[in-house]
Amino acid sequence: MDKKKILIIHTGGTISMSEDASTGAVKPTESNPLTEKTKELLSLAEIVIEEPFHLPSPHITPNEMYELKEIIERYSESQEISGVVITHGTDTLEETAYFLQLTIRASLPVVVTGAMRSSNEIGADGLYNLISSIRVASCDDAKNKGVLVVLNDEIHTAENVTKTHTSNVSTFQSPQYGPIGIVTKRGVFFHHVPTNYEYYQINDVSKRVALIKAHAGMDSTLLFAIRDLQYHGVVIEALGQGNLPPATVEGITALVEKNIPVVIVSRCFNGIAQDVYSYEGGGKHLKDLGVIFSNGLNGQKARIKLLIGLASTNNTKEIEEMFQV
Repeated sequence: MDKKKILIIHTGGTISMSEDASTGAVKPTESNPLTEKTKELLSLAEIVIEEPFHLPSPHITPNEMYELKEIIERYSESQEISGVVITHGTDTLEETAYFLQLTIRASLPVVVTGAMRSSNEIGADGLYNLISSIRVASCDDAKNKGVLVVLNDEIHTAENVTKTHTSNVSTFQSPQYGPIGIVTKRGVFFHHVPTNYEYYQINDVSKRVALIKAHAGMDSTLLFAIRDLQYHGVVIEALGQGNLPPATVEGITALVEKNIPVVIVSRCFNGIAQDVYSYEGGGKHLKDLGVIFSNGLNGQKARIKLLIGLASTNNTKEIEEMFQV
């Protein structure tokens, strides 16, 4: 059987770093250790490598995400490759994966992976995760499943996966849903199939979207500041099913009156925010004020989606419909 041609895009992160033996500090090195391992990967696939930047994931912005989108589209349009693997730092990995999920229209497998231990640590997981990801990207069953996240022998969807632990190698989980497949020594196996696919055509990522978290005693101060700083949108991780303290209502009203979309998610990592409670600041009250409720996304992904929505339309109703999918 002919080997598949797989594009590997290295972007940086722990997966490409080394630990300083004298200090224990983990930091980028002059050369990416994974690039030196390319020879070991050639038994799995024909490899094409791109290294557009070398950044720890807290340095990644939507501009870099957009650059990755353009690289993938360029290769997929030329039909030179069968799949894509992106190595990425884990802190913002889920945001990049979800951005690509919403902005790439391609049937080929796109897999994002990373590592929790640097290349020279005992139990380093980077090379192993990269090998697993290449196997998934080479698998015909991985086609038409959207952007996938592969670490620790598990395959997750970009929409549901999130980082759940600061240092554990099994940090990436999909609360409520679980992985859609697994990687074993004998093969790649999918046991679930994603049901929803979205695509939004965008040309820039210049909109400014804030993300804030609700708390007991919260008032409107930050909401007024977001309005006055001329942000284009805001996502609020609200309490419970989607409720806010009554002192925030004035700020919410001020944002809506300025046509600044306000998207509500829950600060709980299980469940869906809904307009249930009708007291002041309750979900039903907020909905009546014009707030948008998201269908189960966490805060960071809702922010990515709102950023993309604002880049594709100025119609608040269309943006609201995006969050019901």
